Amino acid sequence: MRRLRNALFAALAVAALVGTALTTPAYAAPAAGGDSSGPTTPAAYAALAHGDVGLSWKLTNTGTQAQFRGLAPVSRRVAWVSGTAGTVLRTVDGGATWASVGPPLSTADAALQFRDIEAFSAQDAVIMSIGNGTDSRIYVTDNGGATWTETFRNTQPKAFYDCMAFSSPLHGLALSDPVNGKFRLIETSDGGHSWRIISNAGMVPALDGEFAFAASGTCLATGAGNRVYIATGGVDPGRILSSGDGGHTWTATESPIAGGAAAGVFSVQYRSASRGIAVGGDYTNTTRIGGDAAYTADGGTTWQKSVSEPAGYRSGSAWVAPWFGIALAVGPTGSDLTLDNGKHWSSFDTGTFDAVECTSDLSCWASGSTGRVARLVLR
Repeated sequence: MRRLRNALFAALAVAALVGTALTTPAYAAPAAGGDSSGPTTPAAYAALAHGDVGLSWKLTNTGTQAQFRGLAPVSRRVAWVSGTAGTVLRTVDGGATWASVGPPLSTADAALQFRDIEAFSAQDAVIMSIGNGTDSRIYVTDNGGATWTETFRNTQPKAFYDCMAFSSPLHGLALSDPVNGKFRLIETSDGGHSWRIISNAGMVPALDGEFAFAASGTCLATGAGNRVYIATGGVDPGRILSSGDGGHTWTATESPIAGGAAAGVFSVQYRSASRGIAVGGDYTNTTRIGGDAAYTADGGTTWQKSVSEPAGYRSGSAWVAPWFGIALAVGPTGSDLTLDNGKHWSSFDTGTFDAVECTSDLSCWASGSTGRVARLVLR
């Protein structure tokens, strides 16, 4: 492990000299202002890899008890969260203050759960509510939440939408649990302002009882080129579905992550066409360790069980410095870090979170129950 850390230190030190031109989502905005409390350069992560510093989460005061499974940071300064009771918040000052910017809802809709959110700037965001039938909806704002437009309302009684993923500010997908034996996808090419159903002709059949988890907004992910990935559970083992053409044709691969009625793969993330991580477990047995994380080095043709795993069930994951294989995983029993593309994980925090996301300026955020939203800092 010392050899691995030293190798990562050398690699990240080189990246620090080159700068931060190698970034993650192409649409992520650069940081504004001069806040530098978090590990925001490759050099900072080099120190982490070398063991000179540690990580912790710095909680922000959201002023609410909502549970935030939807998380969309844009930079160190700008972030959005969404969750229970129709709650949507936005910060533009690194979490020092939060504003309630959700859509106005009728009394009948006040209990909607916005379990996923995608944001592209301080002004532009897309939120999705989950649930059976018409409870699954999508809203869009272009003015920081001052106004919202409902752009999709599900009318298929058997559909239950779980999560979204965008490959650019214009193109995105949303995933529903199986309808008539196959997962359903809808797509947008105008930033969420309109949606159309993708034909299921190329979708692999779902197994009996198979579904996706609306736990962190990462049961659906986009990757290099036109690749798309789906994490599933409800079956043993959990599976990972892959598409190389934007979600029109699919293959399915079994993962080493144990599945069941409340278990399976909750989150899948790729950093390149070949390297991916997956985490999950059983949300009714959150402290069980074993069969909760996997990694691939061949584009998902095969998945390997992580040698050392996160400390229990994990609902969300995110690449931090993807060009060097650094990623995070979070769940109700804590947070974990990998420095080697998911092969080994180590715990660094025991606070409860549901979702984690990182931005192109190497700023990471986490969100969860009782209004918890935090930024990653060095200690």
